[in-house]
Amino acid sequence: MIEAAMIWNEPNNKSHWDPELDPDWSRFAGMSILAADAIGLENPAITRVLGGISPIDAGFMSLIKGYGVLDHVDAVAVHGFPLDWNLWQIHEWPQKLGEIAEVTDLPIWISEVGVSSFGAEEVQVWGLRRTAELLLGNAPRVQWYSLYDLPHAWGATTRHREVEGSSYYRHFYMGLLREDGSPKPALEEFVRHTPEMGLVQWFHFEDHRLDDAVAWMKRLGVTSLRTGLSWADSFRPNALDWFDRQMEALADFNVTITFCFTPEHRGLQPHHTSPPQAPEEFAEFCAKMVRRYAPGVRDAAIPMRRVSAA
Repeated sequence: MIEAAMIWNEPNNKSHWDPELDPDWSRFAGMSILAADAIGLENPAITRVLGGISPIDAGFMSLIKGYGVLDHVDAVAVHGFPLDWNLWQIHEWPQKLGEIAEVTDLPIWISEVGVSSFGAEEVQVWGLRRTAELLLGNAPRVQWYSLYDLPHAWGATTRHREVEGSSYYRHFYMGLLREDGSPKPALEEFVRHTPEMGLVQWFHFEDHRLDDAVAWMKRLGVTSLRTGLSWADSFRPNALDWFDRQMEALADFNVTITFCFTPEHRGLQPHHTSPPQAPEEFAEFCAKMVRRYAPGVRDAAIPMRRVSAA
């Protein structure tokens, strides 16, 4: 079931929101308020979460608070990768959470945390264990990124790609499972922390890994999952068929669904990081998805076709 709806992903990261088109984030703030209100109208029981910020920046959270966004959501979220991308050390996690807590009384979710196996798989094992020691019990949600390594052929969602050097290539080594589906040593450590620790797994359009991912998550004792439904993908042919298949497959988990990515033809610029031309359209997409997959008491669920396992 869908327990939460997250509004965008890493809005203070230029790989996900273009600061040149929205330098003061006022467009993002207005869009987020519209989306949060639309989600709440469809189903007041769903927890509305501000998209996880990366880097963890109290100044950005204060800016968004000043626009009134936090009055329209039920929780905020942060993403942290101190062993791979952040400019702070892993033992500083409590301090980073404290900085955000000084800005808002809302619950602070850790909706992405992870350690790559880029340098050594043993580093990932240690990082996962230390993350669990520092965070479990200190946040309402702690969700590990991710189940699978990102396939090299797909490319990572970043602005500068290969010119980022090893920072870029680390994106392909964040999983507990290698690209071929074989388990890494960190998988054994992860299972010690479920179900308290959840997972993040993004599924690409018509992702061939969906059924195997569901089987693995059930085997590992995962109950909490964060994934996404892409506004941009909603314009693909047969998009609703894929969305139905994905959400039906994930029905046994407590799902945080992330709504993000601007369709190229609906952005101020033709890029998924662009603010939309009409922010109401993003809010309408969020409302439509909640109405379809997590309807409130005033609506009846739309029956989904039965899909056999591949």
